[in-house]
Amino acid sequence: MRHLMSPLDFTTQELDRLFDLANDIEHNKARYAHACDGKILATCFYEPSTRTRLSFESAMTRLGGSVIGFSDAGSSSASKGESVSDTIRVISCYADICAMRHPKEGAPMVAMEHSLIPVINAGDGGHQHPTQTLTDLLTIRSLKGSLSGFTIGLCGDLKFGRTVHSLIHALVRYEDIHFVFISPEELKVPDYITEMLKAREITYEEVTSLEDVMPRLDLLYMTRVQKERFFNEEDYIRLKDFYILDKAKMALAGPNMLVLHPLPRVNEISVEVDSDPRAAYFQQAQYGVYVRMALILTLLELA
Repeated sequence: MRHLMSPLDFTTQELDRLFDLANDIEHNKARYAHACDGKILATCFYEPSTRTRLSFESAMTRLGGSVIGFSDAGSSSASKGESVSDTIRVISCYADICAMRHPKEGAPMVAMEHSLIPVINAGDGGHQHPTQTLTDLLTIRSLKGSLSGFTIGLCGDLKFGRTVHSLIHALVRYEDIHFVFISPEELKVPDYITEMLKAREITYEEVTSLEDVMPRLDLLYMTRVQKERFFNEEDYIRLKDFYILDKAKMALAGPNMLVLHPLPRVNEISVEVDSDPRAAYFQQAQYGVYVRMALILTLLELA
């Protein structure tokens, strides 16, 4: 039995197979419409989510399976004090596979250790968000044709953003990637990440100006400043509008640069950018369904 706690749980060769399957699903949906008949996915979300939870539910439904679960801790027995380990033992009796989102780092790992069914980490605090990373990688590979040989700018909250941390760790396994970290001083990428890049001799730069680097980027990964990760409101208010991507900034970029965003968006990307053909974040959300379909099939050993 296999689980997914981190994007690094799969080798690059295994990811290629997963993405090939996701692309096949994209172009042959009817072929997979009953692949999970009789199977049940449990979505255990201790923290609010729209895209991730509904993406998992859509994925399982499109495969012909069923979904049970809860959308916040208050509607589960966690509100009575039940532990994650006890919850997953019970869920193992009801479902065939589980997707878990939790505000505490490591909680899905605890669930994995006590589970009788595959567990997917659907986000744990500021730590990991592996299925978002799989979505990002599939989007890049599908739209750019490769996961090697490009310059990617990551902009916004690089300190608390779990999607950023997961994506960096996943991309360092590919060749000829140059990172540009764009953030205010207070939201810089953590030292352990830059130390890892140095150890691997992977090139990166840290800047505060988005405009200055736009012409050099092949990909721009925007993130929101996350209010829920801040300890005080003053810091959040001061930093939340530090970067806003608009038409003027897009005019500085090359014709083939793609803009990605894990969503939800607040105001860091102006709605006027949505009509730009380089804006790929809604396509990214669609790829999230395909990659989760492929992941469910893989972990249930149905593909």
